[in-house]
Parts: sequence; structure tokens; C-alpha cells
Amino acid sequence: METLLTLSVALFLGLMLSRLAKLVKLPAVTAYLVAGILVGPYCLGAFGIEGLGFTSMENVESFSLIGDVALGFIAFSIGNEFRLAQLKKTGKQATVIGIIQAVFTTLLVDAALIGVHLLNPEKFPLPAALVLGAVAAATAPAATLMVVRQYKAKGPLTDILLPIVALDDAVGLVLFAVSFGVAKALIHGKVDILSVVLEPILEVVLSLLLGLVMGLLFTFFEKFFHSRSKRLSMSVTFVFVTVALSMMKFEIGGVHIAFSSLLVCMMLGTVFCNACDFSEELMDRVERWTAPLYILFFVISGAELELSVFTDIAIVGIGLVYIISRSAGKYLGAFGSSKAVKCEKNIVTYLGITLLPQAGVALGMASKAHELGDQGIIVSNITLMAVLIYEIVGPVLTKISLQKAGEIVPEGKVSAREEARKILAEKSKKIKK
Repeated sequence: METLLTLSVALFLGLMLSRLAKLVKLPAVTAYLVAGILVGPYCLGAFGIEGLGFTSMENVESFSLIGDVALGFIAFSIGNEFRLAQLKKTGKQATVIGIIQAVFTTLLVDAALIGVHLLNPEKFPLPAALVLGAVAAATAPAATLMVVRQYKAKGPLTDILLPIVALDDAVGLVLFAVSFGVAKALIHGKVDILSVVLEPILEVVLSLLLGLVMGLLFTFFEKFFHSRSKRLSMSVTFVFVTVALSMMKFEIGGVHIAFSSLLVCMMLGTVFCNACDFSEELMDRVERWTAPLYILFFVISGAELELSVFTDIAIVGIGLVYIISRSAGKYLGAFGSSKAVKCEKNIVTYLGITLLPQAGVALGMASKAHELGDQGIIVSNITLMAVLIYEIVGPVLTKISLQKAGEIVPEGKVSAREEARKILAEKSKKIKK
């Protein structure tokens, strides 16, 4: 009972705050994150009343399955942006920009944080600085996708943005694995070539291969059904199965094998959208089905934000350096690389700002960093602080950038309820005739 009550309160509060957000012209995803903070362990949850909110961080983590499934559907939807016809136009540009801006961001953040390390080596060790530089490369595809969907953004900037966000995470995983391996070598005095070079490349390649296989199977089995409801059910089934399989971890000959659920599900969507002739219609139906799931995902993400990190002045200071240098890296990296590949003016000007949101993948990296002991805790706390700020501010900046680029059409004043009344009125007139 308490579980259902908690989810109901989270969903209701998220929906109601989205109405307030609309009045002040903020993205709905920002409202969902704020709702999560309100029902989280530091606000309503602090009263300890089961069902009223998330009473502890352990309680929030017990709902992690919702986040795993939601991220699977988000990656599946982003895969829909990799249609061959579209990739012929933007594929080369997106690839160049995605790689260059991610690497540039990592290098700039590394340089800034190494400077902080030199000023205070005891408080901020070098391995922590290197790992945080790699964490900086990752973006939040979920927040970006939600803003694009809410405002029905369309145009060159939107077309190139989603593939870059997806590519960002692939590049980020490789950069993190390399930096993490170097950090462990600095701490333990031993270099592990497998973890630094082979394992990150295997993770990306095997994730794409698994997604390819699942996409081909999905396309094959979809042909057995003709009704829209059963096709939708098959879509949900395959995303569930793919997310489950992407959680596999095992070891072969000393090599750790793991998968990225984001890359696997993205590849699932990419294969399906290019192999199935009715994929656009089905993707639209999946989008409607997942709306409540996405709201819960962002509310739970808001509840996960650790507000206690602001009590440590040193962490706040280092966190601000991280946020400023990462923001500069994303903007300058995107600006320079998009200009080099001769993108449109609006892409050159606004792309970097839309790449600021950061959440799921970065938090996963921060969790992995705990293996570094006390230095990993430093990485985790700074990442948590940055995610809190980026997730609240990032969607707003993404919306503003898309508006400035002319890719968000002003919302009309006719609501869905009024449109439904008009349709019913027209039907009544035809029946009378």
C-alpha cells in the first residue's frame, strides 16, 4: 500500500507543479525534478510518514527499476533519430561534433581541476580530478528529449542535437574508463591495460552488437501482429527484455564484460526505425504510453538529489569550478567543432548550451568511482552537486536555446479539452444532418 501511495503522491505532485511551471514558462521536466525534491528525504519524506514521500535515500533507491525502464525507453526513442535518410544529412557533422566537444570538455575540466589540486593537494587528490574530467563529458539525454517533445521542437538544431547527445554518452563511457584506469594506477601504483583500453571499447562494441541483434529480432516478431495494441505490447516487451539483458555482467579470462543500457536500447530503436516501415506511427504510440513513466522517472531523479553536499564549503567550491569549466568546455567545444564542419549559424551559436544537462550516466560514473575509496566519495559528492544544478537549470536553458533558434513554435491557446469539444460538436452536427 505504501509503495502505491508514494508513487501516486509523486505522480500527482509532478503533474500539479507542471501546471505552475507552464504559468511561468518553465519546462515540465524542471517541475518534475522540483516535485522530486519536495517528496524526497529532505522535505516531505523527512516526516517519516510512509506513503507521503520518500523517507530515505534507501527508499528512493528501491524504485530504481522505474529509472532503468524509463532510461531504456528514452534511449529507444533517441534511436529513432538515427534514420538513414537523416544521417546522410547530419551524420558526419554529428559524429565530429559529438567526439570533439566531449574530448575538449574532458581536457578543459581536467586542466581546471588539476589547477585546484595543485593549490590544495591534500583536500583534492589528482585521481579525483582526472575522473571528474571524464564525468564532465556525459550529458542527460532524458532531459533534452523531454524538452524537445514537450515543445515539439523541429529544425536543424534539434535534428543534430539528439544524435550528438546519444554519441556523447558513448564517448563519455570510453573517456571515463580510461581516466578511471589511470586514477586507479595512481592510487595503487599499478597500470591495468585491460581496464584502461580493452574493457571500455568492448563495452561500447558489445552494447551496439546486442542492440543490433535485439533490433533485428524485434523487427522479425513485429511482423506477426497487425493490431496497433499488440504491436505496442510487443514494443514494450522488447524494451523490457533489452533493458534486462543490458544489465548482464560477467568475466572472461580476467576481462570484465558489461553493457551500457543506453547504447543497447538506442541501437534497438535505430535498427527498428530503419527496418520497419510503420516505425514512426508505433514510436508515437510508445511515446504516449510512456508519459506517466517519464514523469515518475524525473520525480524520483529529483528525490535522489543529495542536498547535503552543500554543507561542505570545499566541495561547493570545487563543484563550482567543475560546473564553470564543464559549461565552458561544452559551449566552446560545440561552437568550434560545429563551425569547423560548417553547420548553420543557429547550430554554432546555440548547440553548446543545449548540451549542459547532466544526470543518469554521470551518476552511474560517480557510483563506479566509489571503488577509489575516499577519493571516489569526493567525485560522487561533486557530481551530485553539479547534477542538482544542471538538472534544474539545464532544461530551461535548452528551451531558451531552441526558442532563440526558432525551432519552438509558440503554443496556441486552444487546449486539448477544447479541441475535443470541437470534434464532438462537429460530429453532432453531422448526425443531425
